[in-house]
Amino acid sequence: MALAQVTNRRGKVSLVGAGPGDPDLLTVKALRLIQTAGVILHDDLVPQAILQLASPLAEIVNVGKRCATKTITQDEINALMIQHARAHRSVVRLKSGDPLIFGRAAEEIAALSEAGVDFEIVPGITAAFAAAAAIGCSLTDRNTASNVTFSTGHHAQSHNHSPLPEIEDTTRVVYMPGRDLRLLAAEWLQQGLPSDFPCALISNAAQLTQQVRCTTLAALGDLAPLPAPSLLIAGWTVRSMFARDEDESVPAAAQITA
Repeated sequence: MALAQVTNRRGKVSLVGAGPGDPDLLTVKALRLIQTAGVILHDDLVPQAILQLASPLAEIVNVGKRCATKTITQDEINALMIQHARAHRSVVRLKSGDPLIFGRAAEEIAALSEAGVDFEIVPGITAAFAAAAAIGCSLTDRNTASNVTFSTGHHAQSHNHSPLPEIEDTTRVVYMPGRDLRLLAAEWLQQGLPSDFPCALISNAAQLTQQVRCTTLAALGDLAPLPAPSLLIAGWTVRSMFARDEDESVPAAAQITA
């Protein structure tokens, strides 16, 4: 593979999900980016079987932190991504599972955005889905389970005691929320969620026809319906991920690049 193939004229960072560890469960896009990256900064849990897919010309750096053993800080990881991107290299920040589930993607997105570095997010299969598939268990059986909650035993040291009420300390994801969101909004307000709780309605996620509307819980019921399939994400994290005006429709490319 020629050096030109692992060098990006502008420089870009791809936050890529490596999935649960089986190379066969990589997405096609993840595989392509791994094979053409100039630099791979990978988590400790990413196995050699996946790293071996990289170009022999790629620089591969373990930036993992495991079992409370930290050989590199998050600020140093952020600096490496920015440094290599500014050197016009194609950077893959390779995370186990999915980049947006219990990783530090929010911190890395913030750092890249602040530095003005172009980036994209490539989802991967998160461990919960791989484990459920391994045991042949549906996470959402319409007879027994209409909700799934993801939680972690690890928290940022400064957030061990969340300043938020428990009801607000959760990101809510609703598949197929329907065309009339008034009932759902009223239910959540009655539960005690604040009227300014951030919400995002996403239609045709990750497709060229993707549409996104950002709003608050108070105005959620007034949203015009979007084409199916759609998904609703609500939580304070939405406010940080979408630095846009409320109820703004944005194209797909704007959602995965900065």
